[in-house]
Amino acid sequence: MFVFSQQPSVANHFIAELRDVTVQKDPMRFRRNLERLGELMAYEISKSLNYQTNKIKTPLGVSATQLLANPPVLATILRASLPFHQGFLNYFDKAENAFVGAYRGYHAHDEGFDIAMDYISSPDLSGKTVILMDPMLATGRSLEKVYHALLRYGIPAQTHIAAVIASPEGIQFVQERLPQCRLWLGAIDEHLDDHFYIVPGLGDAGDLAFGSKL
Repeated sequence: MFVFSQQPSVANHFIAELRDVTVQKDPMRFRRNLERLGELMAYEISKSLNYQTNKIKTPLGVSATQLLANPPVLATILRASLPFHQGFLNYFDKAENAFVGAYRGYHAHDEGFDIAMDYISSPDLSGKTVILMDPMLATGRSLEKVYHALLRYGIPAQTHIAAVIASPEGIQFVQERLPQCRLWLGAIDEHLDDHFYIVPGLGDAGDLAFGSKL
């Protein structure tokens, strides 16, 4: 498990702005900070991928360079993940893409909630590297449901899960239910509240990025 906040870096500035109630009032800034973190996380994940030596012809000769053997598939849970996804796509610009519409359904106090899923689009995932992303890893239930839904498109060789903010409960759930997936996180927060929101968290990432929904 990789966690940005466990070491000093500029990533912490972007996370701080995502949390800040004053900076949050600018949706464009909020989206851009999600995109920046996607770029930084793409770079970190790239270090764990497979490479091959390619010969690149220059004006004065030939340079042997380690290039990605195959780009990953970027799988995104709509809608909050779109700016985060764009950050990954800025770096993995030849990546194939998958999109899943998944969200919390019925919720009552102390009764939990259902995960509704009404849209999915994916390329063939067989033997490929998948990066599954969602800015907020709260309970982990939506990630688990989306992961298993994607398997109908093929079994990946490896899967990485990327999130900006995670709860300890969500991390434990994912590690127990999806032990084959590696976690890449911006920060780990304190706990989930009674409504299953991350504390201190940052609020509703989808609403902050794109406006309130009915």
